[in-house]
Parts: sequence; C-alpha cells; structure tokens
Amino acid sequence: MNIARFEKVSKEQFLKDLKGFLNIEEDVYDDIVLPTRATTGSAGYDFTSPIDFTIKPNEMVKIPSGIRCYIEEGYVLNIYPRSSLGFKYQMCLANTTGIIDADYYNALNEGHIIVALANRGNKDIVIKKGDRFVQGIFFQFFTAIEDEVTRKRTGGFGSSN
Repeated sequence: MNIARFEKVSKEQFLKDLKGFLNIEEDVYDDIVLPTRATTGSAGYDFTSPIDFTIKPNEMVKIPSGIRCYIEEGYVLNIYPRSSLGFKYQMCLANTTGIIDADYYNALNEGHIIVALANRGNKDIVIKKGDRFVQGIFFQFFTAIEDEVTRKRTGGFGSSN
C-alpha cells in the first residue's frame, strides 16, 4: 500500500537551511537523492547525506536532508539512525526519534526534514556525501475518541510546544 511520496524541497529552502546549520559553501542541491529501500523486505527508507560532515564525541549537529515527504492522514514517518552507526559509533538522534507528521509537509519550511544527530561515543563519526545515515519507517497511528484538535502546524522542531 502506497501512502507517501518523497520529494526534494526547493533549492532556496535547502540552501537557506544548510547555511543556517552548517557553513557549507558548495552547491550540492542537484546531488540530493530521494530515500529508497535497500531490499524488497526492508521497512526503512534510507536517507543519504547531501554533504560530508563529522560529529565529534559529545557533539550534536543538524543535517538538512533536502527531503520533504507527503504523507496521507493517519500515517507518520519515524526517523532512526541506521543501526550500524548506532552500534559501531553510538550515533543517535538528538531528539531520540524523529517524528514527521503528515501536516509537516505544509510547514513554512516546506516540510524540510532536518535530522539532529548526536555522538554519544568516544570517536569521531565521519559521514561522507552519499552515505546512508538515517532511515525512515512509515507507521499508521490512531487517535482517541475525545480528540478535538483544530490547531494547524506552521513549523518544525518544537513548533507545537
């Protein structure tokens, strides 16, 4: 069952977010790759890094993926580090699990998926442009009977308080 579609954010949004988090001068927008599954049995869609970056021990970095995702109502995209990076280097998401809600697609930042990574280990984590570094898995979710939410999303990290 297909319930989502990956897209690139606009070049303007990507470059704005890239400069907001990292001091990257080169234009890497055309090298952004849409997430894919590695095998027919894979649940996760691998995200590849659009840039080279290093995370030093006890450091956190936000990586603009260049990707947004249209998701049908009733589903969510969860982002996790690739298990090999967590196991070998103790890399984790700074927010423990990235939750990409369906209404994030319409946020003011175009629904740009920005990944906050932390290094809990004792050696540098080096990710090269094109390396698979996180994966996204779609889940169906349900709401409570007494749910009466009417507020609309406008932003990303922390935007819903």
